[in-house]
Amino acid sequence: MNEYPLRIGDRMVTLLEGPAGWGEWSPFDGYPCDPATARRAAEEAANAPWPEPVRDVVAVNALVTNVVRADALRGFPCVKIKVQQRSDIGRVATVREVVGPGVAIRVDANGVWDVETAVDMIERMRPYDLELVEQPVAALDDLARVRAKVDVPIAADECIRNLDDARELARLDAADAIVVKVQPLGGIRATLDIIDAAGVPIIVTSMYETSIGLAVGLALAAALPELPYACGLATLDQLEGDVVIEPLRPEAGLLRVRRPIPDPALLARYAVTS
Repeated sequence: MNEYPLRIGDRMVTLLEGPAGWGEWSPFDGYPCDPATARRAAEEAANAPWPEPVRDVVAVNALVTNVVRADALRGFPCVKIKVQQRSDIGRVATVREVVGPGVAIRVDANGVWDVETAVDMIERMRPYDLELVEQPVAALDDLARVRAKVDVPIAADECIRNLDDARELARLDAADAIVVKVQPLGGIRATLDIIDAAGVPIIVTSMYETSIGLAVGLALAAALPELPYACGLATLDQLEGDVVIEPLRPEAGLLRVRRPIPDPALLARYAVTS
């Protein structure tokens, strides 16, 4: 297996090339991901075939982290908004005004609220017709408490990192959906086991990877028998570059399922030589 250490902007990315294709290993500071687990995911992608797809395209959501740009939201079936403080509710209101009633809006708090704050924030945003709220609180038991107090669907993300977490989520009836990222869960097969244990609908998202990493998440999404929510795989613009000639960028809110191959010149451009 060949290994390619890269630096793309301030992000360290290692690509692995094996008999089945390419995998990506790119955990980063500030996101809960065991590096060894992420490495296993990359090795699996490089060495094992992916599951057979049941769809050719996957619907994806737009992402708003700060400034709302109407042109960046056009054509997407769903918009995801990062929210933490009460002042962020104004961004939710702006997005709803921009996209109108026909586009889904979900918000993501990344687990920063306590139960009381989460309930208050969700109630304040309810007039904007939220599709769901991702990870309003950090712990699974608190997630179940929030879900019992609000009528907006709740999704779990960072609190699901292994099979035991998924089983506990099912036992607590803590969420209406789970957000899964292949790298921190250890590969497609491990992720499928977690999905089975959780027993709720799935939203496949990325860790802000190159097109190589995004393709793994796309393969997972393409293989799921049901995919009721738009996936968080339109994240390539969060990186300062990419390693393929034709990057995995959506058209009209859809990503076409394919497996891109790195371009040798781009590998050389970003190669870490020291």
